[in-house]
This record gives sequence, C-alpha cells and structure tokens, in this order.
Amino acid sequence: MFQNRRWLVIPTNLTESIDFNEVYQTDTNTLRTSIDGNNTFVKYDINIVTASFDTTSTDAETEEETTYTTEAGVYGRPTIYSSSYDEYNHTEILNILSGSDWTSDLDGR
Repeated sequence: MFQNRRWLVIPTNLTESIDFNEVYQTDTNTLRTSIDGNNTFVKYDINIVTASFDTTSTDAETEEETTYTTEAGVYGRPTIYSSSYDEYNHTEILNILSGSDWTSDLDGR
C-alpha cells in the first residue's frame, strides 16, 4: 500500500515555495501543520528506477531513430525536495503524525 508514496516534512516558512502541481495538496490551506506551527508536509509519488535503460523511438515523418537513456535513480520528487528535510514512507509518517508534535491530547490526560 502506497509503496511509491513519500511525505516530505518541511518548515512552514517554505510553504510559498511549494509547486502544488507536483504534490497531492492543492494549496496552503490544505497543509497540515505541527502543533507548534513550525513544520508541515507534502505528499507525492516517486518512481524508483533500479537500473539504467535505453528507449528508442522513430520519428514518423523522418523515420530517424533517437535513443534516450533513463538513468537509475529516484524520479518524481517535487522541486521543494531537499535532502536537508526528512522524507518518509507511509508507515513512518503515520508514526510521526500520531506523535505529540503533530497530534494534541484533547482528553487532557
């Protein structure tokens, strides 16, 4: 479930830099923030290419062949992505969001 989905926790002062065409959130109003208001997150899907491969296509008009190489790596991360911020998978983000930094104790216990 959500094998290729990732969540990136970022400081809330970066929300204006998010390209909402690249993430599942639609605008700043749909972002969840931490209890202290210092952090938020975006979610997106990645594509992991484990080995480089070539794709050849033929131009229909000229019949000229062009070969493109796709290098091994991770694709699909939004432009806001930086290795300076923590990226999580589904299980990891559920654990984080259920913690006291993200969820208030409404029962007062």
